Amino acid sequence: MSLTELFILAAGVSMDAFAVAICKGLSIKQLNWRHAALVGLYFGGFQAAMPLIGYLLGSHFKEAIASFDHWIAFILLAAIGFSMIREACSKEEEELDSSLGFQTMSILALATSIDALAVGVTLSFLRVEIVPAVSFIGIITFLLSAVGVKIGHTFGIRYKARAEFCGGIILILMGLKILIEHLFL
Repeated sequence: MSLTELFILAAGVSMDAFAVAICKGLSIKQLNWRHAALVGLYFGGFQAAMPLIGYLLGSHFKEAIASFDHWIAFILLAAIGFSMIREACSKEEEELDSSLGFQTMSILALATSIDALAVGVTLSFLRVEIVPAVSFIGIITFLLSAVGVKIGHTFGIRYKARAEFCGGIILILMGLKILIEHLFL
């Protein structure tokens, strides 16, 4: 996996965290750089840890599923992508919570990083150096989340759905690329 592909993947999986960070920024009355850094640390940390866990789980079963791993990668990425698109198109309003406490942020970070667990399983089927990959995913998520807090505070919720929609499209395209490369190249 090239650095460009890894960046695209990292940006795709971090869009949920980015969208929630926008909501956090919207809900914070007096924003300072520590708020953005804290949100970035939670989301970036979880987005780095979850693919590592998924990678370790996927590596354990790699030999047993080697003949159809490309299908698993495609199905997981496509399912996550379609889920993000569905959520982006949903008309349901989310309740805003300005809390940055441990429990609130841990739950949000876990919820936004579940898809990264599946991505980690996918990475175990590819030729990827996992420590640099998950570090890169964590850093990209940290940066996008910190920026998302600032965007949310400045512009409001109008970009949340677009971020989730774009993230979904990116993940579906990555899944298609993996499938096409394995089947036809």
